[in-house]
Amino acid sequence: MSNFLSDFLSGQSGSAAVIFSIAVMLLAGFLMTRVTKRLKLPNVTGYILAGILLGPYCLNAVPDFVVEGAGFLPDIALAFIAFSAGQYFRRETLRGNGCKVLVVTLFESLAASVLVFVLTDCILGLDLAFSAVLAALAAATAPASTMMTIRQTGAKGDFVDTLLQVVALDDVVGLVAYSVAIAVALASVSGAGFQVSTLALPILQNLLVMALGGLFGLVMKWTIQNRHSSDNRLIIAVALLFSFCGICAAVDISPLLGCMAMGTVYINLTQDDKLFKQLGYFSPPLLLLFFVRSGLSFDLGALLTPAGSIGPTPLLAVGVGYFAARLIGKYLGAFFGCLSVHKSPKVRNYLGLALVPQAGVAIGLAALGARTLGGETGSALETIILASSVLYELIGPGCAKLALYLSGSYSNQLEEIAPVEETDAQGEPKTQLELLIERIQKIQEELPSHAVSEEERAFTEAAEEQYRATVPFRMGFRGR
Repeated sequence: MSNFLSDFLSGQSGSAAVIFSIAVMLLAGFLMTRVTKRLKLPNVTGYILAGILLGPYCLNAVPDFVVEGAGFLPDIALAFIAFSAGQYFRRETLRGNGCKVLVVTLFESLAASVLVFVLTDCILGLDLAFSAVLAALAAATAPASTMMTIRQTGAKGDFVDTLLQVVALDDVVGLVAYSVAIAVALASVSGAGFQVSTLALPILQNLLVMALGGLFGLVMKWTIQNRHSSDNRLIIAVALLFSFCGICAAVDISPLLGCMAMGTVYINLTQDDKLFKQLGYFSPPLLLLFFVRSGLSFDLGALLTPAGSIGPTPLLAVGVGYFAARLIGKYLGAFFGCLSVHKSPKVRNYLGLALVPQAGVAIGLAALGARTLGGETGSALETIILASSVLYELIGPGCAKLALYLSGSYSNQLEEIAPVEETDAQGEPKTQLELLIERIQKIQEELPSHAVSEEERAFTEAAEEQYRATVPFRMGFRGR
């Protein structure tokens, strides 16, 4: 079967091979989520595993030129992820707790980066360029798994609010650290030495990218706010995101911060979250292809061989060390960060457990880093991030759920989920049956009135609007 699929795709013409390969990648990613769903794992894990299965170490089903030609996917995926993250930076959200959350985020992000750098550069003696970029990637956290767990448990409270804000800011710190690290790495590789401009230039570049992203957000507001057609709003938004990605790719700068600034400016100027929901319903196929392609690029053989020009230590040992060092850094950083801003003991003790997952942003930045550094260093960087991301996504949801439970953010006790008065108006104690009925009624009142997601509803409304717009045309056609 695997030989037939590989031979079939390789034997097609260029366009046919690309189309069939995309179909295979989409189908494999979807089918793998049927497996991961039964194991209560996030879809990202299924997508990466599907890519590994289709890759050269298993089925070898997708031609190399298709994988290489899809090099633009990390930029596009980062653009959608970052723009969606921008909606969490509302003024009212950051005004109350912004400074404390920023301190906690800096502590946990930088602690993970410092520990990873000490391990790889000082202890294992690996290449400086590799150590610097890998340490910067350790700062990033994947919000998807954590947010999914919060929705599944219905958790709420100060712990959840702090967690969501930290996760939203986490990737900003990670990208700034990555920008500085990649500049240091390139200077190290070229032998140009370190100057003030080596550190100042990437920071200045990202500030300019953020300013340009804010301008694009303003343009998006001007072009979309008076558009009543949902499909036109979506087309304009995607066109602006792709245009911004193209500009960033032309100057070889990550679009993450700029797209995040674009989303932040747009949401604060318009308070229009419907566009984010439409994009959230539009983007899954693109994100699936990105993660499957990441799995296709996974170099299994490199994990079992010495790191070559990077150092004498096998990548498998480096990956295990990275996995452990980042976990310890995240937990200790979150603990001492919460301690410094006087957060409650429950937030302080368990916040680090909920920051375990790492996927989307880290994988996207690893792909960009691999492209920038090239050679064995770039390949090893992407391999370690992919392998560790699979492990993080395997244990991440469980750690997040444990953190939510230990912090008291949700409960499995019916009495705590739906508290009701245990006596009637006359002060007489109610029967157990009466208490059960009242608790069930209270839970039903808090449930949404429909099972359709907000993203799907936004897309359905757009489809219905398009259908109504074509009614006169169809009626005229029937009358002929």
